[in-house]
Order: sequence, then C-alpha cells, then structure tokens
Amino acid sequence: MDLSVIVPTFNEGPNVAELVRRTTQALLGRTVEVIFVDDSTDDTPDIIRAVAAASEIPVRLIHRDDPVGGLGGAVVEGIRAAAADRCVVMDGDLQHPPEVIAELLARAEEGDADVVVASRYIAGGTSDGLANAVRTTVSRASTLLTKAMFPKKLHNCSDPMTGFFLVDRRSLDMDTLQPRGFKILLEILARKQMRVAEVPFSFAPRFAGESKASFSQGMRFLTQLTMLRFGRMSAFALVGGLGALANLAIMWALQAVGVQYLIAAVIASIVTIVANFLALEYLVFADMRAESGLMRHRFIKSFTFNGVEAIVRIPVIWVLVSQAHFQSVVAAALTLVAAFVVRFVFHALVVYAPKKSRVSKVVHAIEPLEDEVTA
Repeated sequence: MDLSVIVPTFNEGPNVAELVRRTTQALLGRTVEVIFVDDSTDDTPDIIRAVAAASEIPVRLIHRDDPVGGLGGAVVEGIRAAAADRCVVMDGDLQHPPEVIAELLARAEEGDADVVVASRYIAGGTSDGLANAVRTTVSRASTLLTKAMFPKKLHNCSDPMTGFFLVDRRSLDMDTLQPRGFKILLEILARKQMRVAEVPFSFAPRFAGESKASFSQGMRFLTQLTMLRFGRMSAFALVGGLGALANLAIMWALQAVGVQYLIAAVIASIVTIVANFLALEYLVFADMRAESGLMRHRFIKSFTFNGVEAIVRIPVIWVLVSQAHFQSVVAAALTLVAAFVVRFVFHALVVYAPKKSRVSKVVHAIEPLEDEVTA
C-alpha cells in the first residue's frame, strides 16, 4: 500500500463522505486507505461505517470510548494501525484539502525527508480559512513562540502548528511519543531530529460543523510546549531573572548615591545587557553558537535589540512612576517581566538562528523555497 490517511474525528459526521470522495479522486492510481480514529459522542461512527461500505478505497474505523491523549493520541493509534509506512495526518473538517495529499506523497517519494509538512506560511500557502483576525494572530504568535523554543529542530519548518503532514513511521520512535493534545506534529519534531520538507497549502473554511478550538485547547498546547521545551526556556528565564535582579540592584545602588532614577535605569540596563549576553553565549545557547555565525554579529544583534527594548522600556517606567505613582524600582521590575517573552523569541529566532545549510525543496509549480529538539 502506498499510503495510509489518518483522520482523527470528533463529531465530524457531515464531513466524512466528502472527505473520502475527494481523497479517492486525488489519489487515483494509488493504493491508499483512510483510517478514521474516532472519539465522537454522536452518530459519526455510523456515518463512517456507511461511507466505508460504499467506498472505492478501504475505509477503516477505530472508535475510542476512552480517548487517551486527545487528538494526538488518536493520531498515534492510527499510525500504529496503518497498513502503509507512509502516513498522512489531516483534520476531518476539510480545512486540509485532500487534493494536497498527492503533493505530500510525491515530495516524500523523493527520499530525502522523514516528514513532509503542508504549510500555510510559505509561498503559495494561505491561512484564509481561520475564522477571524484573532485566530490568525493567535496562530501566528503560537508559531513564533514554538519556533523560538525549538530554534534548531524547527529551523526548516515554517508551520509546526499545522495538523496536516506526511510522516514515514519508520523514522519514528513510537514509544517516545507522549501526545497530550492536538499539536502532534510538534510532538513528533520535538522528540527526534527529523529531515523536514514542505509543500504549501491554502487552509480552507470548514466544510461543515463547528471549530473545536477553545481556551482549554490553548492551555493544553501551552502545557505541551512547556513540557517539551522546559530546559532551554527555564535556563533563559534564570539568566533573565538574575539579570533583572542585578539591574534592580545597580539601579538602587546608583540612586542611593544620588543618581537620578532614569539615568540609573539606563546605566543598569547597559551593564546587564552585556552580562546577560555573555551568560546566553556560554550557558543557554552554547550548543547553537557554532551554527549561528560570528560572536560579534550575535552581540550586535543582541545589544541593538536590548538597546531598543530599553529605549522603549525607560519611558514606560517614567509613565508608571510619574503618572501611576509606582515606586521606581517596582516600575522597573514590571517592565522587565513584560519584556521576557519578547527577548526570548528574538534571541532564539534571530540572534542564535542557525545559518541555512541547504535550500529545502517545496512543491509548488517552479517555486523553490524554504529543523530541533535537544533538551
């Protein structure tokens, strides 16, 4: 069999027949199966059985009364049960166009990738199917944060949050996967260094039904992300925390000898920017230095960013002190906390970004286009 298509479903009955029909048409001449791993509480399993009875290709149902691991757990169960080694994972709402499956398979057959990602964020791809501007912004921000936490493994993956991808299960260590939610691609890429290629796709509106996105899913994603990448971010937080304490101590000491608080804040910021950079170099990002260019270039990027951030932060301190009547050291502490996430994202994605060693192939007409977890 050329391919197994894994579709985790939860109350997606109205989409099943159309998904199977379009998948069949997209893969004519290929030997392919569709496996629905279903956690539904409605009549979706009955609909799947009816569609399977009339389908031109094998359609299988795995219904889970105990949906361990959520959507990610369903995907892992489907991959284990698949007849083919190459498995496509896609949502059941038709926001992932079945017509793109053929492109994923063709790219995988080139033989130089373990995972082929359908990306919304490379040339030829779009995220127009997201419900509104808020979801688009959340998606983009989540992608940036995820790539910042895994800057090496996700360097060549523009859309690690997608649920649409092909994976060769022979490249997986299934026993290491610990799915906790709906971002199974992140789990796969974070557990092992994988060769990644991408094809573009346009994220479509839902064919039927309602989005399953919710606040609780967002919290599960943050938990998954933290569990996968606790090491580097916690080290960054430690360095940042010590730097913040040093900043406050220097500022307090200078004020104690009569230095005006804004001047004291500037001096404290310059000293701690340099000290923090050295700590990041030799502690937090030591394993990434060899791949990210010259130290002086990293220093210029880091110093410039932190300088700009300080220029923005100092007026905020002034507003908090003069207008909101905060004590100056408290105001400085609040602004330092607010800057933490932005600093981490910038250093992981820009300062210590690995230099590209090759150009990844992308299947989209003739357009060539645009890889981490180590603990």
